[in-house]
Amino acid sequence: MKTKLEEKYTKYEIARILGARSLQLAMDAPVLLKINKEEQEEINYDVLKIAEKELEAEVLPITVRRPLPKKSEKEIKKLSDEEIKEKLEQKAKKETDVLTEKKKEQIEEKENMDEAEIIEMATTEDDVIEEETNEEGL
Repeated sequence: MKTKLEEKYTKYEIARILGARSLQLAMDAPVLLKINKEEQEEINYDVLKIAEKELEAEVLPITVRRPLPKKSEKEIKKLSDEEIKEKLEQKAKKETDVLTEKKKEQIEEKENMDEAEIIEMATTEDDVIEEETNEEGL
């Protein structure tokens, strides 16, 4: 019986259905199968086992929606050898342009670093007096 279910649903769908139905049964939902007292005592009133029996009997009002890929109606044009070569050349040209721009930027950064000067913070007498008063006030 389980192989029949496994053909219809994936193991993840089965787990989801059983979990949802056993939660419903735990929240006092009505049982959809007629189970006598002996069977209920045999399965120890386990809601998961009751849900399994309902699933096997195919009485559950639970549906499974599976997303399907959308059909594309776009026509695919076959490129000639000349068009392929042309596109590859354009791509190569773009890549070389990007590389040359990066090299130019690196050269400019190096030149800017060479020209840059290190500036020291100048301290005035007023700054020294302020620091001394702050230290004494602490």
